[in-house]
Amino acid sequence: MTSRRQFLKTMGGVTLLTIVPRNVLGKGMIAPSDELTKGIIGVGGMGRGHIPYDNTRVVAMCDVDKTHLSKAAAMVKEKINLYHDFRDLILDKNVDIVHIATPPHWHGLMSLEAAKAGKDIFCEKPMTRTIGEGKRVREAIAQHGNIFRLNTWFRFKDSFYGLGTPMKPLKKLVDSGMLGWPLKVTISKHTGFDWKFFWVGKTHLEPQPIPQELDYDMWLGPAPYKPYNAHRVHGTFRGYWDYDGGGLGDMGQHYIDPVQYMLGKDNTSPVKVEVDAPQQHPDAVGTWRSITYTYEDGCQIILWGGDYGEPDTPYIAGPNGNVYKNFVCDIPDWEKKLADFPEPQAQNTDFLECVRNRQKFALNEINGQRSCTIVNMGTVALQLNRTLEFDPVNELFINDAEANRLLDQPVRAPWTI
Repeated sequence: MTSRRQFLKTMGGVTLLTIVPRNVLGKGMIAPSDELTKGIIGVGGMGRGHIPYDNTRVVAMCDVDKTHLSKAAAMVKEKINLYHDFRDLILDKNVDIVHIATPPHWHGLMSLEAAKAGKDIFCEKPMTRTIGEGKRVREAIAQHGNIFRLNTWFRFKDSFYGLGTPMKPLKKLVDSGMLGWPLKVTISKHTGFDWKFFWVGKTHLEPQPIPQELDYDMWLGPAPYKPYNAHRVHGTFRGYWDYDGGGLGDMGQHYIDPVQYMLGKDNTSPVKVEVDAPQQHPDAVGTWRSITYTYEDGCQIILWGGDYGEPDTPYIAGPNGNVYKNFVCDIPDWEKKLADFPEPQAQNTDFLECVRNRQKFALNEINGQRSCTIVNMGTVALQLNRTLEFDPVNELFINDAEANRLLDQPVRAPWTI
């Protein structure tokens, strides 16, 4: 990030003295009123979709595309603060919660700055584009006491995509031990999930004129400079390694985070990742056939891309039984037996109450960073096209300097993380 002096100079004289972090006011204290306020950074499709978030008032928006900003502003009846530079929004004393809805290459840096400014954070998935950025965010929030929410929710509500059931009964069945251990979870088209392989990049992008409404240099931010092409930005940015990780980056935490929760792996990571994929282009994300993660205890998460995999594969395979789509289990009398087991532990699923009471949200910077690590282990293995071993305690790849260089990737000056 830019230096403190540069940051304050950029703000045109606005100082950090105007910010009163909510946690300084004491547990449960709300100021200046009982209404929580929100500032949204990035008001393209996702950002605009979250303007009417229940029980909050949007007081500020920021975007480097003037067209996006004007469209978003038109959706709000009252006058709000509109910014071009996200640092202005973060320093806005009227903002309680910073909602980060930018491409992922900005998530880590913006979360760090919001944390340092005493703001609570609502971040879109994936939490960060690299494993190292996730660690930095987790450490910053521990230091500054912010409340952080990662915006994927399937570990605690809603039917889990094409699987046809919420996660809670699956968690109860796994916790019961009826399936045995270790377990193998397969996430594929055949078990109800689509990896969106249309999020692939183009390998020969011709330079194009930058639209007048877009500050392309600021859109790139910490990412390496590459000539503008419309396919790099906005909806199709997901197809380029500098900004995201294709279908895996886009859908990975939606699909994998609930599995991490179900398996009880919120405080650890797999020890190995294996990929079966074509050689990836250095700039444009491609497709893959399978990605297999293995934990120290033998549990596995297997991702099959496209139409790969066997149609009759169970979602969860265990030594004593299997679970298929629509919560079909092949253990005799399993429903009757399961009724005798306790329900999963309750989760804090109201983000605004967590902000008011200073309690960790169900999907926060700790367990969210771990599930994002699973995604980013996969993107590193894909880029290098080889099996990698991982140390979940030190959060480093084992005996692989090239892989570890992708943990904390260089950022473009003047930005630093």
